[in-house]
Amino acid sequence: MENKLKLFNSLSRKKEDFVPLTEGYVGMYVCGPTVYGDPHLGHARPGITFDIVFRYLQHIGFKVRYVRNITDVGHLENDADEGEDKIGKKARLEQLEPMEIVQYYTNRYHSFMNALNVLPPSIEPHASGHIIEQMEIIDKIVDNGYAYESEGSVYFDVEKYNEKHPYGLLSGRNIEEMQANTRELDGQSEKRKSYDFALWKKAAPEHIMRWKSKWSDGFPGWHLECSAMGAKYLGETFDIHGGGMDLLFPHHESEIAQSVAANGRMPVKYWMHNNMITINGQKMGKSLGNFITLEEFFSGKHKMLEQAYSPMTIRFFILQAHYRGTVDFSNQALQSAGKANERMVKAFGRLDDIKTTNDGEFDVAALRNSCYTAMNDDFNTPILIAHLFDAVKFINAVADGKATMSEEQKLALQNIRQDFIVDILGLNLGEDESAGESKTDDIMELLLDVRRKLKEEKNYSMSDYIRDELGAKGVTIKDTKDGTTWEF
Repeated sequence: MENKLKLFNSLSRKKEDFVPLTEGYVGMYVCGPTVYGDPHLGHARPGITFDIVFRYLQHIGFKVRYVRNITDVGHLENDADEGEDKIGKKARLEQLEPMEIVQYYTNRYHSFMNALNVLPPSIEPHASGHIIEQMEIIDKIVDNGYAYESEGSVYFDVEKYNEKHPYGLLSGRNIEEMQANTRELDGQSEKRKSYDFALWKKAAPEHIMRWKSKWSDGFPGWHLECSAMGAKYLGETFDIHGGGMDLLFPHHESEIAQSVAANGRMPVKYWMHNNMITINGQKMGKSLGNFITLEEFFSGKHKMLEQAYSPMTIRFFILQAHYRGTVDFSNQALQSAGKANERMVKAFGRLDDIKTTNDGEFDVAALRNSCYTAMNDDFNTPILIAHLFDAVKFINAVADGKATMSEEQKLALQNIRQDFIVDILGLNLGEDESAGESKTDDIMELLLDVRRKLKEEKNYSMSDYIRDELGAKGVTIKDTKDGTTWEF
């Protein structure tokens, strides 16, 4: 590789050369799910985005400690420190213990991430397992004069912090704008300023999840967990912090302020944010009620879905766009992604059976270099995929007898398949996917055979009915002089 890895740093708002704090080692923290419901397509995007980062950093030789947390306490319904705990509310409605909710949906999250071939992180800490560490950070912040106690709760003093350390470095906001755009909410009188945020909240009598502290029986603020767990497992300053763009403010902005106030140093060198999955231009999310769960995608059982979509189709769909660009859901886009993934998988699958000659007309070394160039340019997976399709054209041409391939080229393409398709993009070329495709082929051949017999019997109305019904489900039937073909 001639090119160094560059990544877009949300803090500096530009691409930077990636130089880790410790040569050969990378510490990466990514905000994980709040486990009170099934994961949806919006959760798949950061899962896959930072899986690619994890895979590629390891591929180019770094030893990576990847920490992705589970939020199981403190995430209230309203980012302004109001409302019920999301998990506590679910537990109350379901008449279960909060940790039953946590365990169930954590298991579900793991199951769906595994289906998407997302590698597990090195460490997966829970917020509820690090209450002591969060209390210790609060003590530091209070001792340093950047927090105050009020009626049993502890709040971060944004105005005091801003006197020495600019608040809003990451988001580009300033406290004057925040004050102008923030209305006072009922129950916030204990805060000095509306934009101050909770480090510790006194629990109301009905609040289920609570811990004893010097301030009150209560629970930590949502922003605090990541500051505590990032410092515990990666140090007070580490290389990469990732998450969705919706977390940039207030969550990540508050993380920076907490860490600087407690430890006197910036916690992260490179901030990375993936963009949103949208439906009709609006962010997909549980709070908006416009989400489609991964289970619904895999089964096809949702009113907005025309069919079921395999995990690898979902993965390919997300990787077709750069992680910093938006991805708008549509059945047409997913169907196109499924077809493209199938074409690539089938082409590279043909590679092993190709008979080689002494010469070939394709520069595989240049292809490999182009693939690395794409990944080194801020993990540009759509450009990488475009380069891989150059290889697809060549492989298909050779397999169809329209070009030739040397044994050296074949081996180099097999290595590209393993390195870039399997190891880096994480696309599954295994038997399960191909077995499903084979079964679909068999079913379609049976249907086309029935249709041929109906036409022979001059039962054209039933023959057309099969064609039209398949067409309505996204399967195109084409009658030609050489026979009948079909495609999704």
